[in-house]
Amino acid sequence: MPNILRVDARVCIAGLLAAACHGAAVAQGVPAPPILPLTGEPGARLSVHAPVPEALARGVIILQYRTEHLRIMPVFGPKAAEVSPRIGHLHVTVDKGPATWAHTSLDPIIIVGLAPGPHRIKLELADPTHRILGADTVEVTVPDSSHPKAAGH
Repeated sequence: MPNILRVDARVCIAGLLAAACHGAAVAQGVPAPPILPLTGEPGARLSVHAPVPEALARGVIILQYRTEHLRIMPVFGPKAAEVSPRIGHLHVTVDKGPATWAHTSLDPIIIVGLAPGPHRIKLELADPTHRILGADTVEVTVPDSSHPKAAGH
């Protein structure tokens, strides 16, 4: 038997044994380990960087941000609010609405299609139940791309 098949067979056997042991523990009523309480954790913080200037000159708003004591993840609900280390997401609102969306990844926030002129972008740090833990507002002016100087002429 080739070596690769022997390794694959060992991995499969190990996986079956692990699954059997896990199933036996659940069947015997062994409780899952408790979720760590959040009582001793520092508060979550949000830091938003200024828009990327080169993109803004083209009318594209790219906001990079950083969180402390909270990981951004697409997980929601009351049980997720009990997880440690703390997890959550961002609420993003442009110009006081009418809509807000949830940003659930570590990717920068990218906004396109806003009319030239001043805009306010509110970022709220939220737990999995949408409770707001902190906020920051960025003021940005989208240049008029029809103006020759803004278009790079």
